[in-house]
Amino acid sequence: MKKTIIKGTGRYLPTRLVTNDDLAELMDTTDEWIRQRTGIEQRYWVNKDENIGVSDLGFEASRIAMKRAGWKPEDIDLIIFATLSPDIFFPGSGCLLQHKLGLTTTPALDIRQQCTGFHYGIATADAYIRSGLANRVLFVGAEIHSSGLDISTKGRDVTVIFGDGAGAVCLEGVETGESVGVLAVSLHAQGELAMSLMTEAPASRVTPRLTVEMLEQGKHYPVMDGKTIFKLAVRRLPEITKEVLGKAGLSMSDIDLVIPHQANLRINQAYQSAMGLPDEKIFHNIQRYGNTTAGSIPIALDEAIEMKRIGKGSTVLFIGLGSGVTWGAIIYRFD
Repeated sequence: MKKTIIKGTGRYLPTRLVTNDDLAELMDTTDEWIRQRTGIEQRYWVNKDENIGVSDLGFEASRIAMKRAGWKPEDIDLIIFATLSPDIFFPGSGCLLQHKLGLTTTPALDIRQQCTGFHYGIATADAYIRSGLANRVLFVGAEIHSSGLDISTKGRDVTVIFGDGAGAVCLEGVETGESVGVLAVSLHAQGELAMSLMTEAPASRVTPRLTVEMLEQGKHYPVMDGKTIFKLAVRRLPEITKEVLGKAGLSMSDIDLVIPHQANLRINQAYQSAMGLPDEKIFHNIQRYGNTTAGSIPIALDEAIEMKRIGKGSTVLFIGLGSGVTWGAIIYRFD
């Protein structure tokens, strides 16, 4: 049976390090205030004058992942690019990345699943591989939030959370009878809560899509109902964990490491407490990178491998919830 196997991972962060103290110079906040509410100590943002897009970050992460996988660009059958912050309104950043990799007709698609971009993206890659439509898939999750944030006291609650960055994963179909690769996937959405975390403009439902009035009202900045998202996460993440474990025929004791979406350290700690997980069984890196949305889990995965928190035979649970509202879980066993 063909299984979807990770052959290489990579991550890339911009060079500009932004600490909580740096933000305190731009808005009414403090390092202590940010740490208490989010657990974040720093994040990386692109430099304003470098004209960098998410496909540029994704390209750098992809080069690292492909080198580790032993792939050349022409080995790729499909590119899946997850982002909420594309280089331009259209076409998608997957096509821009395809060109930067020197490819000519390799198919590329974008998905906009925000914080569950990894889950939906890997599930899509797995479906392509299992169906025979592709055998080698490059998944990229990348974001540039910094150019779209309200960097003021008014936008403080959202702005302090987000960072820029990219992660890439090379996935390949391998014929094997072993219980390895993607073992189970669970995905959900609840559109009635879409307005709890969103950016309203530009919008096709109005003409023109972006007006001076919208800019003056800050409609182009993200807004979040933090309490609603927190309550949803601490309820839905344990639920979907049990669901995906049931699909895989496993129990929590079979999981070697949980890599949650790095949205807020307090959410992940609440999940850890609810599931009774010791510190060595859950991975946190939001302290260093902030919330990089679609880049969050692939960045964390690459770092966990580098830190030897994951090795041959490790069974890993990836969970996340975010804008949409969407939530997802994947169980993967390393070969």
